[in-house]
Amino acid sequence: MRKVWVASGIAVGLGLSLVMLLVVGVYIVAGNLANGVGKGSVGLAKGAVPGAYQALVQKWGNLCPAINPALLAAQLYQESGWDPDVTSHADARGIAQFIPGTWATHGIDGDGDGDRDIWDPNDAIPSAASYDCKLASYVKDAPGDPTKNMLAAYNAGAYAVIKYGGVPPYKETQNYVKTITTLQDSFAAPVGRVQPSQQAAGAIGYAQKKLGTLYLWGGNGTADQGGRFDCSGLTKAAYESVGIELPRVANDQYNAGPHPKREELLPGDLVFFSDDLTNSRAIRHVGIYVGGGYMINAPRPGAVIRFDPIDTPDYFGATRVTEDGAKALPTPV
Repeated sequence: MRKVWVASGIAVGLGLSLVMLLVVGVYIVAGNLANGVGKGSVGLAKGAVPGAYQALVQKWGNLCPAINPALLAAQLYQESGWDPDVTSHADARGIAQFIPGTWATHGIDGDGDGDRDIWDPNDAIPSAASYDCKLASYVKDAPGDPTKNMLAAYNAGAYAVIKYGGVPPYKETQNYVKTITTLQDSFAAPVGRVQPSQQAAGAIGYAQKKLGTLYLWGGNGTADQGGRFDCSGLTKAAYESVGIELPRVANDQYNAGPHPKREELLPGDLVFFSDDLTNSRAIRHVGIYVGGGYMINAPRPGAVIRFDPIDTPDYFGATRVTEDGAKALPTPV
C-alpha cells in the first residue's frame, strides 16, 4: 500500500474589545491545561470518520494492541481521504490503497459475503487493520514502541525494522511514522482537555483586522481579489500569519489538531458547521472562535467578515490547531 493523498453579527466596536480581552485569556489558561489524546485511546472524535465507515473503524481498530481506531482512521485518511474509488499512479486501489499484489496476500473477506473486494470498504478497512496487526507480529521482538515499529514496517518493510532494532534511519519512514501518530490526535476523542495553541492570539489578531471586508467566494485575500476572503480562505490566512500552513478547504482544516468539546473552547479554535453532523467531509463553513459564544467568520456572498454566534443547529465541532497537526495533513491532488 502506498499513500496517494499527498484537501446576525454584533457590533464591531464591541467585538474588538471583546477579542482583546479574550485573547489575553488564551495565555492565562494555557498553563493550566493538560495535553490531549494519549496512547491507548480507542474512542473516535465526533464525526471525524464519515458515518458510513465509523463502525468499521471502531471495530477493526481494536483488532490488536498495536493499533487503535484513531490510528487506523489516520492511516485511511492519509491513504485515500476516505475515497473508496481512488486509484494511485502505482495502481494502489480503494479506500485503503492496497496494490493488487499485497491484496492477493493480505486482503480478507471482512464482511463475510464470500469474496474479497479491494474496492469494498467492508473488506478493505478490515484488511488494512489485519495487515497492520500482521506487520506488528513480524516486528514484535524489535526494541521500541510497537505501534511505531508497525508503522515503520508498513512503510519500509519488516526487515528494515528488525535490522535497525526499531524505526529505521530513513527520512521517509520517520516522517511517515510521525505523520500517522500526529494525525491520530485529530481522529481520537479527547481524553481530558487539549493543550491550547500558542499561535491562537496572533490568528485572532489577523482576522480581527479583516472585520468589515466583503466576502468573496474562493477569496484568499490577495491584492488581485481586493483583499477579500471566503470562510476557509480567512482561517487559512489567519494561521498562515503565525507560521501554520492549513489546507485550503474547511473539511480538511478540521483535521489540523485535536477536537475540544463545546464547553472547553478557547479563543483561536476553529469552529465548523455542517448539514451532516456525522461526517466531517460534509463540513461547509468554518470560523475562528473568539470566546463568549462568538466567532469571526466570512459568512456568505453579500456579507462582510464579522462576528457571529456559534451555537446554531448546524454547529459541527471545533479543532485546536497545532503546528504538527497541520504539517501532517495530506495535500489533495
